[in-house]
Amino acid sequence: MKPYILVVEDNPLNSELLCDWLEVEGFEVSSAEDLSTARSAFEARRPDAVLLDVQLGNEDGLSLAGWMRKEANFNSTPIIAVTAHAMVTEQERFLHAGCNACVRKPINFKELREELERWLRALKR
Repeated sequence: MKPYILVVEDNPLNSELLCDWLEVEGFEVSSAEDLSTARSAFEARRPDAVLLDVQLGNEDGLSLAGWMRKEANFNSTPIIAVTAHAMVTEQERFLHAGCNACVRKPINFKELREELERWLRALKR
């Protein structure tokens, strides 16, 4: 069974790029463009990992990470922040908010693959 990844990204081009790449890499994928759609996606199916844009238009993507960490069904689901915010202090804030890792935009797909493999492997233990 293919790992299922939820991409939470408000920019249609970034979302399409991530989803297409994930599918080529052998993942099953769905996407959400805002927090409401993301929470609905969780009701439909539990993802194996989430790629989360931390700035979703007017919404704070990190609030989804906080919500997930409080929910028993999702609190161990890996969250990889995907962001243009590259400063170390911002990355520390993302990790403190509940993200497991952070990948900067423009996306280094080798780094993203390594992070996904790392966190999905950790789930199987």
